[in-house]
Amino acid sequence: MRYLDRMQPLALLVLRLVLGVIMIGHGWQKVNGHLHEFAGHVASLGLPAWLGYVSAFTEFGGGILLIAGLFTRCVAFAVLVDMIVAIARVHWKHGFMGNGGYEFPLALWAIAFALIFFGAGAISIDGIRGGGRAGWGGRGRQK
Repeated sequence: MRYLDRMQPLALLVLRLVLGVIMIGHGWQKVNGHLHEFAGHVASLGLPAWLGYVSAFTEFGGGILLIAGLFTRCVAFAVLVDMIVAIARVHWKHGFMGNGGYEFPLALWAIAFALIFFGAGAISIDGIRGGGRAGWGGRGRQK
C-alpha cells in the first residue's frame, strides 16, 4: 500500500490533465468566435450575460492553469462553481443519464472537488512553489 501512496502525485497529475484538457476543449468552443453568442445563451438562462464571459474564460484559461498545476485550488473552485451552474441551469432537466444529462458535468465537478482538497500534487508548479499542496499561493502542509 505504501507504493500506492507514493503514486499520489501521478494520480493528481492525471486528474489535472484530464480536467484541464476537457475544460480547454469546452472553453475553446466559446472563446473562439462564439463568445458573444455564449453570453447571450447565459442571459437566456436568467443569469447576467457577463457570467458567460467569466464561464468561458474559466474553462479555457482555467484549463491551461490546471494542466500547468498553477493556482490549482483556486481554479478548481472556479470550475466547481461553473459545473454547479451548468448542472442546475442546463443539464438537470435532462436527468442523470442520456442526451444532455448531468452525469458528465457531475464527474467534472467531482474531479474539481478532489483537486480543491488535495491540491495539485508534487508534479506541478504549485508543488514546486509550495511543497506539493499549495494552491492559493501560500506554503502547503508539510509532512
